[in-house]
Amino acid sequence: MERIKILVADDEPNITEVLQLYLQEEGFEVFTAADGQAALAVEEKQRPDLLLLDVMLPKHSGWEICSSIERKVPVIFLTAKSAEADKLTGFSLGADDYITKPFSPREVLARVKAVLRRSGLLTDSSSQLEFPELRIDLAAQSVYSCEQHTQLSPKEFELLVFMARHAKLAFSRDQLLTNVWGYDFDGGDRTVDATIKRLRQKIDNPKYNYIHTVWGVGYKFEVASK
Repeated sequence: MERIKILVADDEPNITEVLQLYLQEEGFEVFTAADGQAALAVEEKQRPDLLLLDVMLPKHSGWEICSSIERKVPVIFLTAKSAEADKLTGFSLGADDYITKPFSPREVLARVKAVLRRSGLLTDSSSQLEFPELRIDLAAQSVYSCEQHTQLSPKEFELLVFMARHAKLAFSRDQLLTNVWGYDFDGGDRTVDATIKRLRQKIDNPKYNYIHTVWGVGYKFEVASK
């Protein structure tokens, strides 16, 4: 099945990099552009299924891009312009959503999925991540250890899913902060350490451990018998 294509156009590299990572992890094919001219070129060549456009792009603004595209395609604006008049302008141009900066990458991902569902391009699935004595239900956002439901906070769940999807790969605390809490989160390493500690207490069982310390690096997810 052909993957859904998404264009992320923003002149801030840290934003495009983080959003690209999050969207790719969900199976989307992602293209990026740092200015309006490049965004129009990608749009013409790749025909993406959804556009994430920064309003204040160099060369051609997000509003100009939205106005110039003749075909019907879902558009979400990303911008620091939060005034009601700016939002009304975006919606009058046919935008499907409007997200103001700073934002959480998880919020953007949720908004993208919502717009794609409304457009009929995305359907919900009950996909799961399964490991020995550990099951992660992505649709229900539920976790089961030894078939017993384990209550996790939203951030604990996000951290577990991210690490489980990259099983056996070691991540530094900074990488986990960026990918789970967002590039603009101003917390420190102790936030990661505390969340990891709670996760271990909740999901480890008499048979297996799942999250391991990698000395000098950070943490990794790997199933290991006790």
